[in-house]
Amino acid sequence: MPTQILHYPRLDTVLMVEEFIRKHSGEFTKNKIWEKLPRKVMYQTFCVIFDYLLKSGKIAIDKEGKVAWIFDEEAVARYLKKKHLFWKK
Repeated sequence: MPTQILHYPRLDTVLMVEEFIRKHSGEFTKNKIWEKLPRKVMYQTFCVIFDYLLKSGKIAIDKEGKVAWIFDEEAVARYLKKKHLFWKK
């Protein structure tokens, strides 16, 4: 049975969590990240954001449980500049 989400995060909250993880990549575990965020966030909301970042390949967790930012924005930008993406007619 899927978990019912009571509160979806706002975009500014998602961006805040992303930025914090990007700046502190490899330093903290999931719970420590939640405790050290600049603004308080409900834990359930934080978990929704965290699961999204994991599933989208933006973060990874090492064997010690520390969270690292792995998304490579520069590679994506280079890929888009080569115009490999197009619409089929």
